[in-house]
Amino acid sequence: MTSRSSLALRMIIITAVYFCLSTYGGLLGWQLLYPIRLFVTFLHEFGHAAGALITGGAVEYIAIEPNSAGVTSTFNGNASVILMGGYIGSAIFGNLLFYIGARKHNWVKPVMGLVIAAMLITGFIWYNTLFTTAILCGFSILLYFIGLKTIYGREILMLLGLASIIYIIQDFNVGPTSDLAGMERQMKFIPAKVWMYIWLAIVLLILAFNLKMLFSARGEKKSKTKTAPPPTAPKRKRLNTTRRYNPIKKK
Repeated sequence: MTSRSSLALRMIIITAVYFCLSTYGGLLGWQLLYPIRLFVTFLHEFGHAAGALITGGAVEYIAIEPNSAGVTSTFNGNASVILMGGYIGSAIFGNLLFYIGARKHNWVKPVMGLVIAAMLITGFIWYNTLFTTAILCGFSILLYFIGLKTIYGREILMLLGLASIIYIIQDFNVGPTSDLAGMERQMKFIPAKVWMYIWLAIVLLILAFNLKMLFSARGEKKSKTKTAPPPTAPKRKRLNTTRRYNPIKKK
């Protein structure tokens, strides 16, 4: 099985398991997917924080609620970028995690370390509630021991990345409600419902580009085996002989 076929099979399995748990899993399915929802909330709120930082603002705190809601308090920065950073930023983070887990094997541990660092910064530097810090510390410990100390780092990044992408797309009309209302206040001539579909289209385009990169011919390194040339018969050394002319004398 080629690496592209293996990747496609993994995607199908993760997607099928996710939808089975979310649709038919009942309470057990909700409990099993609960960590994924909390992780997506972290990505969403961290996207707001990143939007503030890259536009010259600052972050006061980030909070993750037990019901998987979240809030980020920022000051200064560009309000529109900060608002879009939640939904679109979390989709970018999710696609990056999935792509790195699938293709950039040497980047897995460094990226896992960056995710852990981002969680610890959020939990302690941008502290707001004990629940937020406890959840992020728990995630950090799990990622450290499973992602960095075992051979399953790739699978962890792929699972978190793809499950986050699915959840973000599935939650497009519920999760970013307050952000959409904020965008409507920022740009009053575009209603929140229109922004909802614009953001969804952007997220789907990001996913399509990621899949194109993952399944392109250039994404898969083709192994070339060199065949040894057929053995040749050893060359015989030519003897350097000198012929001495010995004239025969006539009697």
